[in-house]
Amino acid sequence: MHGHAYPPPWAMRMVAMRGGRGRRSAGWGQGWGPGAGFGMWTGKGPGFGGRQKVSRGEVRTAILALLSEEPMHGYQIMQELAERSDGMWRPSPGSIYPTLQQLADEGLIEAEDTGGKKVYRLTDSGREQVAADETPPPWERFDYTADDDGLFALKDLALQVGAAVMQVGVAGTDEQLGEAKEILADTKSRLYQLLAESDNPA
Repeated sequence: MHGHAYPPPWAMRMVAMRGGRGRRSAGWGQGWGPGAGFGMWTGKGPGFGGRQKVSRGEVRTAILALLSEEPMHGYQIMQELAERSDGMWRPSPGSIYPTLQQLADEGLIEAEDTGGKKVYRLTDSGREQVAADETPPPWERFDYTADDDGLFALKDLALQVGAAVMQVGVAGTDEQLGEAKEILADTKSRLYQLLAESDNPA
């Protein structure tokens, strides 16, 4: 399900080839990638499907919890969080690495350079802080309910539509661009109509 989170490689190559030439290159590529759009969602609250962004405090707690099990490098931490949350939480490097640096500055973790990669481990102070924290790790607080299956299928489909729109935007003719705008405008109208019908049952 998660394989459609970003535009396909051929689409990104087309964006790079157009490289700022013409009106269609403007803006494409923005918002794609870790931490953008649907990049990081969890819990209950405002946002897509009632989800809110993960706080920096939860990123911090999750890193300490993982390092209490074994030393890891940054990419391992991102992989582990994605796997343990069943793909519901995919933190970006922009949230992981600054937090690692902050934890190191506070003396809670230390880094060792092993073959060009920094491997992080807890210090004694870090282990004491983890031991004193009785709350469950953030990935254990995700709400895995049957209702989420439909939600994430909807999110995945929306991302696929976004990739298709990007393809039309970078490769379509003027006529195809016009037709795509009409399709999207009609789809948006029908979605709002769907909500209006649910608010006013017959």
